[in-house]
Order: sequence, then structure tokens, then C-alpha cells
Amino acid sequence: MTEKHRIMTLLEILWTSLKLGLTSFGGPVAHLAYFKEEYIDRKKWLNDRTYADLIAVCQFLPGPASSQVGMSIGMLRGGFVGGLVSWFGFTLPSVIVLIVFALLYQTFSLEDAVFIQSLKVVAAAVVLHALLGMGGKLAPDGMRKGMAVAAAVVMLLFPSAWVQLLVIAAAGIAGWTLFQNKAESTLESFDTGLSKKAGLISLSILLLLLVLLPVLSGAMENPLVRIFDIFFRVGALVFGGGHVVLPMIERELVPLGLLSADQFLAGYGMAQAVPGPLFTFSSYLGTMMQGIGGAVTATIAIFLPSFLLITAALPFLNELRRRVSFQAVLMGVNAAVVGILLAAFYDPVVQSSIFDTGDFALGLVLFALLNVWKVPAWMIVILGVAGGYILHFSGL
Repeated sequence: MTEKHRIMTLLEILWTSLKLGLTSFGGPVAHLAYFKEEYIDRKKWLNDRTYADLIAVCQFLPGPASSQVGMSIGMLRGGFVGGLVSWFGFTLPSVIVLIVFALLYQTFSLEDAVFIQSLKVVAAAVVLHALLGMGGKLAPDGMRKGMAVAAAVVMLLFPSAWVQLLVIAAAGIAGWTLFQNKAESTLESFDTGLSKKAGLISLSILLLLLVLLPVLSGAMENPLVRIFDIFFRVGALVFGGGHVVLPMIERELVPLGLLSADQFLAGYGMAQAVPGPLFTFSSYLGTMMQGIGGAVTATIAIFLPSFLLITAALPFLNELRRRVSFQAVLMGVNAAVVGILLAAFYDPVVQSSIFDTGDFALGLVLFALLNVWKVPAWMIVILGVAGGYILHFSGL
């Protein structure tokens, strides 16, 4: 590939991913549908089988699955730089919107605004909808439902980030013990274009940062280093996609006073209204804590593990997918994820958003629109805010 051809390829990746970042409303499942239409059906950058394989692997990794699929396609098309360009284009629009929202929130003291309370009710409806969908998919049998309930009980009684990590670890061990007979291998071989040496180096960097960042954060007492540590850890350890980032980040920020529950949920509600990955919620949180510098730090930190994991996983794709023990561990982890989200639905979501019968009624209507009539999440935000003002001006 000549240098000119390489540059043209990267520009094509950037433009295509930016277009998707501006138009991909509706969450991870919708993102994957948009990707298929653009990357496979229109541009034919890869075939359906390869695309399905990438989705399967990304579902097995912590972090935002749809973003990781986009990164992987970018890497297969344009190498590691192609993955970076693909992520940048897909993520940039929602990052900008959420940073602007955070600055407006701070500038105009929006804590008591009607639409902020409405966004918190929207967040409650969206989380409940995500919880039910994930529960059916990730905890389909009695054993995994029991694991989910147990995880929720532990998190409600002992709410902390460290307990959450222990719950995930225990669930992985239980999955390894209980679910190996449920595993199956359907992944076909294909060339990822990445060397196993690069994969091992990438994994080593990830593990090294997980160990060193907490030490640096404690020693330096620098707010940006602390933000990087928190969001890197979350990006490296959150299984289950964007909605699962809610409880883990909340445990890291709200109890420590870095952000109030109201500020947290207002941003989460706003994140439903923008296209692109839900992990850009970190851009809002970083801005609320340390301005633009905090936004850039948090955004890079939460997505960096995904780059490292994709680079580490793709060269070993076929070996990993065939190992029944690997699949079994993640079956247990995914069941625990459902329980963690269930606990977060009660605290902080419900406790910080549903204060009276009007809030409950609005949340019920929004949930029905999402769950029964399949109204897209961005429309739910608009309807939720409108409903909040109707309730406010009618005195209900």
C-alpha cells in the first residue's frame, strides 16, 4: 500500500465513522445494525461471517461492544491507526454534545430545572428497559438468574467498587465451574492482520496500567491522574456494555463526593439523547469534575482499555473463542452484571429520580414506550422532557 493510498484509506474510515457517529441513535444494538448497513452492505469492507465473528468476540470483552466492533473494522481496514480513526469519528459528535451540556449545567446552575428532573426519570426508564433486555439474554436459566439475584443482594448490602470487583470475580469462578457444558464454538477462522506479539504487548500494557495507575493516583494527588485511574479501571472491567458503566462509575464518584447523584443522573439521561457510544457519558462526568481537561482525560481513559483489549484479542481470536472454559467464565460474569445493574436501578437511579406519583407515572409511560412500542431512546428523551414540563405547569 502506497502512502497516498494509506492516507486516502484513513480519510475514508474517518468520514464513514463520523457519519455513523452523527446518525447512530438507539444504543449498541442499533449501532451494530448501522454498521452492517454501512460497512458490510454498502462498502463491503468485510463479509457477514467476519462481521458476526467480530461481534461475538467483542461481546466477550469488557468495554463498549459496539465501539469495539467499530475499532476492529477500522483496524482490519487500516491497521492500528485505522482503529483509532474509526473510534475518533464515531465518538466525537457525542463527546462534543455532552461537554457542552456539562458546561451549560455548571454555568446556569441547572440543578433545579424541570428538564433535569425529567432527564433523571428518563434514565430510570432506560435503565429498567436495559435491565430486562439484558436479564433475558445474559441470565436465561434458573442458575444464572439466581447468580444475578445474589449479586444484586450483595451490592445492595455492601455498595462499593471493590465489592463489585469481588462479585464479578466470584461469578467468573462460578461460571467456570458450572457452565462449561453450556459453551459452544461457532467462530470461523480469519486473518486479523495483527501479530500475536503485538497482542501480548498490548495485554501487558493493560495489566501494567491497572497495577500502576492506582499507585500513581495515590502518590501524586493530581485530579487528572485520579480521573484517568478511575475511568481506565472502569473501561477495563465493565462487562455488558454501556448501561453497566452506570453502577461502576457511580460507586467510584458519588460516594466520594466527586459528583452529586443528581448531576450524575442528569448526564446519564442526556447521554440517551445523543448518537454514538454511551461510554461518552465519561466526557460529561470529566467536564463536571475538571472542565475540558477532565473531559479529555476521562474520555481517553475509558476507551483506552478497549483499544488494548481489541489489539490483544484479535490475534488470538480463534483460540479464545474455541475454549469452553473462557466462554463459561464469561457466562458467570454476565449473569453477575445483570445483578449489579439491578442493584444500581434501586440506588442511585430510583432513589434519585422518582420522588412522587407524577415522576412514577411519567417513568411508567416512558418505559412502556420503550419496551412495548419500541420508541427509540432519543425520542424518549424528547418525550420525557416534554412530559416533565406538562406535569410541572399542570401542577401534578
